[in-house]
Amino acid sequence: MQSEPRSGCPINAAVEVLGDSWTMLVLRDIMFGNRRHFRELLMGSEEGIASNILSSRLKQLTAAGLLTREDAQRGQRAMYSLTEAGIQTLPVMVALGNWGLAYRVGPERLRVRAELLRDGGPDLVAGMMDELRELHVGIPLPDPTAPRPSERLQAAHGNAMRVDVAPWSPAPIERQA
Repeated sequence: MQSEPRSGCPINAAVEVLGDSWTMLVLRDIMFGNRRHFRELLMGSEEGIASNILSSRLKQLTAAGLLTREDAQRGQRAMYSLTEAGIQTLPVMVALGNWGLAYRVGPERLRVRAELLRDGGPDLVAGMMDELRELHVGIPLPDPTAPRPSERLQAAHGNAMRVDVAPWSPAPIERQA
């Protein structure tokens, strides 16, 4: 990975780190799927990332300061954690998700989290960032008794997985879990 961006443009500098589609998907899976080990990321990829691509992206994200890698002891797996810079990509993810909701189609089970983040507004995004800080950086939640945004996202996704509307069918179909 090159150390200096091609130009001083902040958009260019961000795109050089985040502009690859696999990079954003790896961050998404760490943020929303709490997949923090290589095998979890590989096996849980909706898009079917190849192991060499995943390895490369994890190295790039670590080198760019968006992830840390906790070295594994013998018999253990290395664990990846978001840094504050990685957590700060959540609003970028939300913006990309909003664009995708507006201009692309897809099954409800894959859209539901983006819809909830869009509809929940800045407070939900801020709450999600606080949760990510607790989980990845060890910073306690400002209000540990407040409802957790991740639970709302998981419940919405779980409901969408059970009942999804096929694009060719006007009625919901029950999914077998």
